[in-house]
Amino acid sequence: MNPETPGREQEVRAAARRRVRTPLWNLLLVVPLIATLIPTIYNRATPRLFDVPFFYWYQMAAIPLGVLCVVLVYRNTRGER
Repeated sequence: MNPETPGREQEVRAAARRRVRTPLWNLLLVVPLIATLIPTIYNRATPRLFDVPFFYWYQMAAIPLGVLCVVLVYRNTRGER
C-alpha cells in the first residue's frame, strides 16, 4: 500500500461495491443508430425535398437528430458522475 494515499484502498473497495446505474436517457442514443443502421427505412427516391432524393436528405437529417440526442443525454445525465 502506498503511504501517500492511506484511504485510497478503501475508496477503491467502496467504488467496487457501488451499483452501476444506467439512466434511461442513454436509450435515446440508440435512436440515431437505428435510424441510419437500417437502410430499408430510407432506401427510396421519393419524397423529394428541393429535388433531392429521400435517400440523401434523410441521411443529412439524421446528423442533427444525432446531435440533438447526444446533447439531451449529456445535459440530463451530467450530474450523475
